[in-house]
Amino acid sequence: MMSPLVEALSMIGIFAFAISGALVGVRRNLDLLGVIVVGVATGLGGGILRDLFLGVHPPTTFVYWPNLAVASAASVLVFLFHPSLARNRRFEVVFDAFGLGLFSATGAAFALEQGQPALAAVLIGVFTAIGGGVIRDILVNDVPAVLTRELYAVSAFTGSITTTALMLLGSGLVTAPLIGGAAAVTLRLLSVKLGWHLPKPGPGIGGRRAARD
Repeated sequence: MMSPLVEALSMIGIFAFAISGALVGVRRNLDLLGVIVVGVATGLGGGILRDLFLGVHPPTTFVYWPNLAVASAASVLVFLFHPSLARNRRFEVVFDAFGLGLFSATGAAFALEQGQPALAAVLIGVFTAIGGGVIRDILVNDVPAVLTRELYAVSAFTGSITTTALMLLGSGLVTAPLIGGAAAVTLRLLSVKLGWHLPKPGPGIGGRRAARD
């Protein structure tokens, strides 16, 4: 079982990620069911992946109904109020950043609670953070954001490593996820605002490839 703080942060992450996924569904002009499916898959995908890595069977989401309820409610809210939400792309970016940060921190913290070593905790935190977004992008036929967008995976690593390091240094289960999650969210939002990217191939490569295609 998760500690109360990790569970609360995870629930907030589910809500934030579900909103970001549902907003993508609205922008793709999906119907109500499609918006809910994309929102729920985004909100719950990372946690399911985390539990599979940790050998939690069945995954928590399959037996703990509040997870599904929170993700579904967030998706329905987006569908009902999408004219004011989907108009501004920043809402999607902000909610996605909060989901990414909270999941990177809670995934790592939960792995350490389960007795996993530091490396495993870091990687589980990262996959928890990016899992829902990858599922979302695949469902709407996008290249996953983790492969293209501003320091997406780097932000997840930052939150996961920070949380793991602080817990191993004795900061405790209250302080470490909060600091780790905040670090990931801050880096992600800064990378979007300032246009920070990892290096990409030179401009000639894409043009030659397009010409061959």
